[in-house]
Amino acid sequence: MELFVGLGNPGDKYQNNRHNIGFMAMDRIQDAHGFSPWKAKFQGQISEGRLGSRKVLLLKPSTFMNLSGQSVGEAMRFYKLTPDSIYVFHDELDLAPSKFRFKSGGGHAGHNGLRSLHQHIGPEYQRIRLGIGHPGDKSRVANYVLGDFAKSDQDWLEPLLTGLAQGAGELAQGETAAFINKIALTLQSQNTPTGKKKAAHAPAPNKPVDPDGIGSNSETSDKRSALQKLLDKFN
Repeated sequence: MELFVGLGNPGDKYQNNRHNIGFMAMDRIQDAHGFSPWKAKFQGQISEGRLGSRKVLLLKPSTFMNLSGQSVGEAMRFYKLTPDSIYVFHDELDLAPSKFRFKSGGGHAGHNGLRSLHQHIGPEYQRIRLGIGHPGDKSRVANYVLGDFAKSDQDWLEPLLTGLAQGAGELAQGETAAFINKIALTLQSQNTPTGKKKAAHAPAPNKPVDPDGIGSNSETSDKRSALQKLLDKFN
């Protein structure tokens, strides 16, 4: 059995915060794979289901970010899990928006949710680090992470969450390279606004291109110079 944990703060006030991207990931996996409805347990909200051959428990701690380890530790002990079967999805200031990394073990880098996990289950759990960018000044970090994602962030946030849900089966099987690849492919295929804009400005099929900009409808057969065309236009 694997335990997928999303970090965040409970309540409507926080649901769209950057700090809650872990909760968003759990909600997307739960919905995409038909997991059971959320119910209260282990000082959090849990949902159960299967990803391929693996049974998976999703957990959103209700203890607030700074005490997340209490909820995760309780669930780990109940199911007699080891830290390496726990996968924690969390916001990462040191990664640009839409970037993500998989990491096994390591320090908490000042993240209060991870700090609490270290205290309750140790450092040897798996992390899915989800980039939200940095505000540029340490004094602005608290307001930044507790601020909502901007509307423009949906251009990368939606494909990222979709990719996380699509790759969840590979993650549960321990196939981290396949998990990472599936997210990258989803981001690449869904987040292509530039390509669409270019297509919209392309010339219409079979319509002659007028490089001189004076409205010729027979560019391929008209041998007049640009100056002659302009003179003829006003004659």
